[in-house]
Amino acid sequence: MIYIHKLIAMNTASILLSTLFLFPVQQFSSQNSLIEQEKQELFAYRQIINNAWKPGEKLEYRVHYGIVNAGKIEMQIDDQKTDVQGRKAYHINANGRTSSGFDWMFKVRDNYQTYIDSQSIIPLKFTKTQLEGGYKDKDLAFFMHQQQKVVAHKGTAVIPENVQDIISAIYYARTIDVKNAYVGQVFPIQIYLDGEIFSLGIKYLGKEKIKTDLGTINALKIHPQVVSSRVFKDENALLLWVSEDENKVPLKVKADLLIGSLKVDITNYQNLKHELNRAK
Repeated sequence: MIYIHKLIAMNTASILLSTLFLFPVQQFSSQNSLIEQEKQELFAYRQIINNAWKPGEKLEYRVHYGIVNAGKIEMQIDDQKTDVQGRKAYHINANGRTSSGFDWMFKVRDNYQTYIDSQSIIPLKFTKTQLEGGYKDKDLAFFMHQQQKVVAHKGTAVIPENVQDIISAIYYARTIDVKNAYVGQVFPIQIYLDGEIFSLGIKYLGKEKIKTDLGTINALKIHPQVVSSRVFKDENALLLWVSEDENKVPLKVKADLLIGSLKVDITNYQNLKHELNRAK
């Protein structure tokens, strides 16, 4: 049971890609100062077309550990953009918490916040507050993309181009065009978390109709590849379903653990950019 808090916390992202679970770490070495200066001079924020989500969107999820209602997750985009580092950004607030009936076993109150550049859909600022049983942890990170570094409470690290944090990764992935994706195709993504950079792979598995609290919805089935560990049963332990429409809303997560299983299901939404693709 000690690892349920990690699943709920990272499932604020794991639910979504980022439930993203971490691949082997790839460390990125520093460049010499001349190369860094040349790259800074050549740097330009990319332009991403975001047709997947908009300000004001809110998503709510229920977390089950086995048959037990263990907690809930909420993710919300502010109604208005905000200024960060002189750029317009989306502020997204994600909360994960155990239910009152589960608190006696392991109380979780986690909060993640990201500020995503509205043009390039990469993070400019990220905060994390974990309160899990007797464990507390915080991080505050500023992404200096032009200088290829992140400055954080966890330390300064060299970052690859267009790196994501664990929450921004979810929203960036929703903007990816998968209309022509083939079964087995893997989409790479790199994520900053706790002072380290992780390389992830997300494999597309095809289409399915799934039953949810919102009705039966046409969905895309995804396999976020994981590393066998003290948490997961094996590297194929995690499955994710997102809506087969422009929203690409995460609908369901299933994870087989060494002890028991974890499920995350959508329960409610507000202010989606498009209608959900409900099955007829």
